[in-house]
Amino acid sequence: MSITDDKRSIESAREPEALLPLFEAYLAYLSDQRRAAALTLESYGSDLWRLQHLLEGREPALIGPHDVRRFVARLHGEGLGGRSIGRVLSAWRGFYRWLVRHHGLPTNPVAHVRPPRSLQRLPQVLSQEQSKALLDAQADEPLDVRDRAMFELFYSSGLRVAELAGLDVGAGLDLVEGLVTVTGKRGKTRIVPVGGIATECLGKWISQRPAYLRGPDEPALFVTRTGTRLSPSAIRSRLASWAVRSGLGIHVYPHMLRHSFATHMLQESGDLRAVQELLGHASIRSTQVYTHLDFQHLAKVYDSAHPRARKSG
Repeated sequence: MSITDDKRSIESAREPEALLPLFEAYLAYLSDQRRAAALTLESYGSDLWRLQHLLEGREPALIGPHDVRRFVARLHGEGLGGRSIGRVLSAWRGFYRWLVRHHGLPTNPVAHVRPPRSLQRLPQVLSQEQSKALLDAQADEPLDVRDRAMFELFYSSGLRVAELAGLDVGAGLDLVEGLVTVTGKRGKTRIVPVGGIATECLGKWISQRPAYLRGPDEPALFVTRTGTRLSPSAIRSRLASWAVRSGLGIHVYPHMLRHSFATHMLQESGDLRAVQELLGHASIRSTQVYTHLDFQHLAKVYDSAHPRARKSG
């Protein structure tokens, strides 16, 4: 099928949520062929709708690099930061790469367009003391056994929320060996150790899980009180509530536990490559941000411990 076969008028997308057929086809490709996570598809859909809006009725295949740079200038003028624009460009770049490979587009107009520079934001992390306070919070409700198992596994193994939500019973979780196998971004599978406390909590939840199932065919490891798979958004909500109960006084979200896992592992081991493998990062550059956090930790230790760290006077 050629690009001309897929051309449609913008009139087919009168509703703001409706995407052009080419965009819909690309999202279907990401879902079916690349096995992209639901959150990734939602994010890409938003970025493609932004492109559709900027096209102002023109066909996606008929723009060039100068158009893309003008779009970037508009987004920047609307207050979008460099990191956010970079994410948008990544979605657009993938879309046009797909057009080149599968629909005969001669060149990718986004290939050499870069976002404006912005200051690098370091990820938010919990201290080791805060992590302990969070995970040791009082558990009184019936489903607290499930929640504690989820959060211990988050922090123990550095999983993404979509990876945790997608876990099934009897597939990927080995409590005897203390290992969990997950499928991450771009369908990449990795095996991650599970700590002893997390293993114990998971065993308790698995023994109670059948009481919540509608039937024996539900494969999800973590289920709701009505027996269906717990969604990523529900997991975020439960973690936020758990953090309030712990008395930390800060908002805690799943990726913060992943960041905390990586930072504490690096502080204790100093092995950046091992942390990269555990996180499932394709590039070491994605993992290097934790070296900055580790340096901050070391600097604080130095300032508090070295006899010549403080200025005289």
